[in-house]
Formats: sequence, structure tokens, C-alpha cells
Amino acid sequence: MSGGVDSSVAALKLLNEGFEVIGLFMKNWHDTSVTISDDCPWIEDSTDAQLVADQLGIPIQTIDLSKEYKERIVDYMFREYEAGRTPNPDVLCNREIKFDVFLKAAMQLGADYVATGHYCRKETIKVDGKETYRLLAGKDGNKDQSYFLCQVNQEQLSKALFPIGEMEKPDVRKMAEQAGLVTANKKDSQGLCFIGKVRLPDFLQQQLKPKKGTVIEVEATNTEFEKQLDTASNLERITAPYSFSPEMGKQVGTHSGAHYFTVGQRKGLAIGGTPEPLFVVHTDTQKNIVYTGQGHDFPALLRKGLFVPTNDVHWVRPDLEIGIGESMEFDVRIRYRQPLSKATLTRMEKGLYVVFNISTWGITPGQFVAWYQSEELIGSGVIS
Repeated sequence: MSGGVDSSVAALKLLNEGFEVIGLFMKNWHDTSVTISDDCPWIEDSTDAQLVADQLGIPIQTIDLSKEYKERIVDYMFREYEAGRTPNPDVLCNREIKFDVFLKAAMQLGADYVATGHYCRKETIKVDGKETYRLLAGKDGNKDQSYFLCQVNQEQLSKALFPIGEMEKPDVRKMAEQAGLVTANKKDSQGLCFIGKVRLPDFLQQQLKPKKGTVIEVEATNTEFEKQLDTASNLERITAPYSFSPEMGKQVGTHSGAHYFTVGQRKGLAIGGTPEPLFVVHTDTQKNIVYTGQGHDFPALLRKGLFVPTNDVHWVRPDLEIGIGESMEFDVRIRYRQPLSKATLTRMEKGLYVVFNISTWGITPGQFVAWYQSEELIGSGVIS
């Protein structure tokens, strides 16, 4: 129980269905110096979770996973940002914490399942006589959170329940109001999983020190860049990131560290005077250079494909894994709430090549790409 309305109603629904319910609140963070105190800090969430448990008449206890969270999520985030990649802590939190460390702790308490307030669904089918679990999008298209669970496996899904997956958000709030739950009208939490909203620069500066560097504005008409925009004839070229050098543009400002920026970022550059806003198109953390381009539709923000190395490919449905040398069309997204796009996945020895029917905006190394068949999430991987 997170102290939010979704997990509150998940517990209520399970009670109504006859389950014996125990509440567990995860404490994942102790350092409040980088959190925004007026935006759902964990202490307030813990109190709300306790109040809801009291209202529902169920026991609740706090489980401190801050050590595991730091090792598995925070340290990973620092490494990724330092390498110029942008991690997704929410996806990792589900894989490494909620459905691993937390799940195991719940099992030790004698639980049969772990239920969460995710807007997604699970379905059990038989494949070759074996029970297989399908991870389906939530019924509420505006709140579907299946993407955040794109790294879970069959064993984890077997122990998971998603009680509100068939509901829409307004109905969840209505059910909470009718039950008189204190979280009925509480704002949805923002920021890192079970930490609260974080000042990301402050958070990163705990370990990644400021380092002054240059901001280069790339010219869309630069011949070296235009060559890369030409249609490539092989998978490696189509899915490779664009390459940049200082000679492809001009210096327009300075920054405090390339590792603080991410592809597609507009705010935080503090550089004005251009006809259109500058967007980050690439970061070079080795040379500490941030490359930018003018306008949301700057060509370098659009790419036809991406690549996932073999070790970073994950199949939620291993029985639907495509073989080496095979290709198949899927519906694909590269970020939460992004509309699904048609793309062809080709598996080779090195990894998975994803080629979109229509060029996609803001493909970011370190983020997760997830592929679906209709409403079922089939697999995912870390973008190289």
C-alpha cells in the first residue's frame, strides 16, 4: 500500500472479493534533502496508508527496503546518467523491488499473492498444457501502466494481482469516496517509485559533480549531419544513433554537466535568443558536450529505428520469442503513455533491431522499448 487512492481501492476490492488482505508499505528512501517536501513525501504516504488500513480493518506493516533500493535502483541510475544514458527507475522498481525483494518478503509472511494498484490486467491461459500468464493493458487507456511492468517475468506474474485493472480512474475515486477512504481525492504521486517528487539535478549531484562544458547548436543543413539522414540500406545503419562532432555546429552556451541532460529535453538549458526553442539532441559525457537543435521537429530528434543488445532483451512471453534471423511486426512504444506505433522487430545474434513504419521522436538510450500484440505486452528491452 503506497498511501495513494489506487492501492487503497485495490485492497478494498480484494476484501470485497473475500481475500484475506495484509497491507505492506515500502520505505525506500531516508534522505529528504533532495525531495520536494510538499509533494507527497514518504512520511505522509505512510500515514495515509496506515489510515486506510485502519478504515478497512486490515493489518499493515512497514518494510524497509532502502538498502536494496539504493543498490538496485539509485546506484544503477547514477551509472546510467554518468554514461550519458537516461534510465527509467519506475520500470526497474517493479522488476527489482516490488516483484522481487518485496514479493519475496510477502511470501515469507505467508502471502499467496502480491496485489498492486497498477492499471493493467493479467490473464491465465494454457500453452502446451502449461499455465502461461498474459500481461494486458489496463482498461483505462489514459492510465494504462503495463509499460512500467514490461520487465517482469512469468514467475513474478504468477504471484501478481491487479485488482483495479478493469476500472477507470474516475470509478476508482468514486469507489474510494463511497467507502469514505481518506485517499479518495488525494493527488496522484509524482517522481520516483515510493520516494516522492525529486529535484533530479540535486539528486544527481549527490554523486555526479557539476562539470562545466559547452553547448553546441547543430545546424540542420550541416552536410555531415545530412549524410546520416539519408535512407540507410541495412539494419545496423537504420537503427544506429546519429553521431555528432563540434564541427557540425557552433557553441551557443555552457552547461554544468552533460550527464544532467537527456535527449528531447528543452528546459534547463537557459539559452535564449533563437527563433525556435533549443532541444537536446545528443549528449557526449566523455567530452562533456551537449548538442542541441532548434525546434521540436529538428531532424536529429526523429529516428527510423533503434537497437537492443541481446543481453538487454526480455520476453514477458518466452513462448512467443522470435528466432534468430526472424522478423515480426509488433505495436511498439518507447515511453509511458506514448501511442503505440507499428514496427518490425528483427532478431539477430547481436540483438534486436526495431524499425518503425514512421520515424519516431526522442528515442533515448537507456530507456525501455516495449512491444505488444494488440493489448498484450510481449517483451521489452533497453535501448542502446
